[in-house]
Amino acid sequence: MIITFDLRRVGLGNNGGSLTLIKSGNTLQNMGHEVYFIDGGKNKHTWEKLECEHIVCRHDEEIPDADVIIATGYNSVAATLSAPKSCGIKVHWIRAWETWQCAPKKIVAYILEAPTIKLVNSIGLKKKLKSYNFASEIIRPGYDLDKLFPKKEIKNNHKVVIGGLYTTGKHERIKRTKWVLDSYRYLKKKYGNVELWMFGNDFMKSGIVNFFHRPNMEAKQYIYNNIDIWLSPAIQEGLHMPPAEAMMTECPVVGVDAELSGTHDYLIDGITGIVSENNFEVFVKNVEKLYLDKELRSDMGKRARQKIEKLGSREFNMQKMIDYFERVI
Repeated sequence: MIITFDLRRVGLGNNGGSLTLIKSGNTLQNMGHEVYFIDGGKNKHTWEKLECEHIVCRHDEEIPDADVIIATGYNSVAATLSAPKSCGIKVHWIRAWETWQCAPKKIVAYILEAPTIKLVNSIGLKKKLKSYNFASEIIRPGYDLDKLFPKKEIKNNHKVVIGGLYTTGKHERIKRTKWVLDSYRYLKKKYGNVELWMFGNDFMKSGIVNFFHRPNMEAKQYIYNNIDIWLSPAIQEGLHMPPAEAMMTECPVVGVDAELSGTHDYLIDGITGIVSENNFEVFVKNVEKLYLDKELRSDMGKRARQKIEKLGSREFNMQKMIDYFERVI
């Protein structure tokens, strides 16, 4: 099958969304499919090598013929729709509720009303589209199960380590870094025997015992395996990747019951972690519950890894994408 990912008016940069697309494209190509990334400019993503052909397209006639062309972000939908029929069926892989791009009313008018086949990456987004009476198909990107796995012999057992994402700027409200920091301060003041490890795209000036700037997969394997509890208070995600990555190393997660927490696909309350009421006072008490119960952390961690395994590898999920395309073409 020939598949084109449309990055025009979106681009490829050093962010999680671009990384997911590149890994999806590379996986599809390694499975024997012909994959193109079309763009309005150069590939600025440096974390992962793009193995597919990257084509800068200034005009629609430069787009290669394909079976499927996929809009990858809200700003690429109009460009995808303008592509010639020879470029394939028009699909939009919706991976976030991008209110930072436009208001909800405009999302409905210009994105959901657009005549594309809707794919979503999570249960939360499927329910979101359904609330506006739009159907969608869940296609997850899959997981690097062979690169993130439990290796607990490297863990420091003298302290309980909590972890989370560090984010500043416009996405801080969505990721809620402050909840992670305040949870750490609460436990530190009450018990003392706690550390905080964080990573992110933005530099952390001070105050974190261990901070990692843009860690690669090898570094993440080390980080997650040294963390006892991963905190995920995010409220506007599609499929939130870091909590699932932590779970691959048997690290339990404390998340929230927000509509778009991004964890509904894998975080099962009392089984693979804790789903807290979307309130900080309740959230920190749930973090404290896991802090105080090592056996509970261990049990939840084992089930957490098992849950991610059931959701499948990148190859497994990209085959689901291909199977779906074959049904609708």
